[in-house]
Amino acid sequence: MQLTVLVDNNTLIDRYYLGEPGVAYYLEDGDVRILFDVGYSDIFLRNAQALGIDLSRLQQVVLSHGHNDHTRGLLWLSEQEYFSELQLLAHPDALKPKQFAGEAIGAPFTAQQLQEKCRLRLSKEPVWLTKRLVFLGEIPTLNDFEQRHGFGSAEDPVDLVLDDTALVYRGSEGLFVITGCSHSGICNIIEYAKKVCGEAKVQGVIGGWHLFKVDDRLEKTIAYLQKHNIRELYPCHCCSFQAKAAVHAQIPVKEIGVGKVIEIN
Repeated sequence: MQLTVLVDNNTLIDRYYLGEPGVAYYLEDGDVRILFDVGYSDIFLRNAQALGIDLSRLQQVVLSHGHNDHTRGLLWLSEQEYFSELQLLAHPDALKPKQFAGEAIGAPFTAQQLQEKCRLRLSKEPVWLTKRLVFLGEIPTLNDFEQRHGFGSAEDPVDLVLDDTALVYRGSEGLFVITGCSHSGICNIIEYAKKVCGEAKVQGVIGGWHLFKVDDRLEKTIAYLQKHNIRELYPCHCCSFQAKAAVHAQIPVKEIGVGKVIEIN
């Protein structure tokens, strides 16, 4: 499978694409073409064009969760002639209203609105997209250091972001985990991926880890990653420089940004 980064906070050095705080990955697995998240604006379309990727050949769009830095690009994608033919897959909570500090931060469309625009599928359960690629659905809490504390403030309804999910590719060299923000915890996601796929070996992880400071949780995350001997780590988006540096001090992390192409075996 081939993965191309269309949206990230960063762009690769000397590659003149556009970046923003968001995520969008273009996946090709055989003749199946999938867009995982759509970022905050239209730059996923502009970067795809610059990279020579024809998004009119897409068959599916998958959302990691409902926050607007992963879903607002639907405003532009929905204007494309091919949108009505696409299957859009997400957790049922992904298209519900979301707020933070009094500001709306959810998807630009409701489930009812999207049902009128494309082929919408909502699932809490794992869904196999190809023989090797699976949508995990709702991620259970499987360790004692990645507990859900809610996303919001005292003034807002507490959102546990149960819609946060990931994709997993079952490759010949082990599992490759593809995340959006990892609100459910990157180690919880990996553990659940192993359970769903019936595979213990993990070859790589790419995406946001929602880790910002060096603390006990990060130290336990590093220990978990070391234990699994994961050789390809691409922390990005909502993983701070401080957190990435702490991980890199123990386990090498790889450069990531818009324009990066990864071949996954």
